[in-house]
Amino acid sequence: MTKAMYPGSFDPLHLGHLNVVEIASGIFDEVIVVTMQNPEKKSFLTLEEREELLKSSFSHLPNVSTANSSGLVIDAASALGATVVVKGLRSAGDFEIEMQMAQTNKSVSGIETIFIPAEPAHSHISSRFIREITTMGGDVTTMVPEAVAALLARRLEDE
Repeated sequence: MTKAMYPGSFDPLHLGHLNVVEIASGIFDEVIVVTMQNPEKKSFLTLEEREELLKSSFSHLPNVSTANSSGLVIDAASALGATVVVKGLRSAGDFEIEMQMAQTNKSVSGIETIFIPAEPAHSHISSRFIREITTMGGDVTTMVPEAVAALLARRLEDE
């Protein structure tokens, strides 16, 4: 049984992330989507909000579960029993950064990384752009799952 881990900040989750998880769920026996918390960065959404969005957005995939971690990706993978790390790629720039991380992770832990290219319809989407558009009052409903759009809309109303 192959257990894969898909780590990310998911701040916020978008349709590109969802697409990668849907593809990975068809390849691996189990996929664990892990919200990574970087204590050095200020998050847009709380860890709890991100976890809840992951759970609701992946509920249609029976072999997908969620978790969170504040440590190294390789430590989280080991703790969860994952033998593969999944990473999505949107562009050549993503590939260069992700390849360097994959090779580092492999050299220090032996864990393999599998790259899943973004569908062309999602290759332009980034959490950073979604955060910027949201804070300026723009509409991101075409780029995020329904639960994310609802949370972001509530956030705007509260401000």
